[in-house]
Amino acid sequence: MTRINFYHDAPDKHLAACKVVAKAVQQKLRVLIYARDKAVIDHVDRLLWTWQANGFVPHCAASNPLAAQTPVLLSQDCATLAHDEVLLNLDSECPPGFARFQRLVEIVGVEETERNSGRERYRFYRERGYPIQAHRLGGAD
Repeated sequence: MTRINFYHDAPDKHLAACKVVAKAVQQKLRVLIYARDKAVIDHVDRLLWTWQANGFVPHCAASNPLAAQTPVLLSQDCATLAHDEVLLNLDSECPPGFARFQRLVEIVGVEETERNSGRERYRFYRERGYPIQAHRLGGAD
């Protein structure tokens, strides 16, 4: 069954995603970053190149010919999978096909609309019996 980690109260949701992804790559995990909005995917793509001065997170689009050899993929679609390890959701809705992954990471920002959609997703997973761990970013759990 998919294990779910909720990171909430992220002052910068996309920067938090980069940090979570970098940690996963250090642990030799493969990550698919998902959002339906192309602007979100493009923004995270740029951040992964620039957010840390002394490191690099290898990444590419899931449709790229190098996807099979790349630990971090970005996609607006979860249907085509190169792996089933970690799915990082940056969308406001539950990602389609999330149950195929070993782990799902949800990052929830501080804005009210973010919190509300995060609560809905949390409730959805909890009602279906998924094991959930919640982590507060920038503060104590």
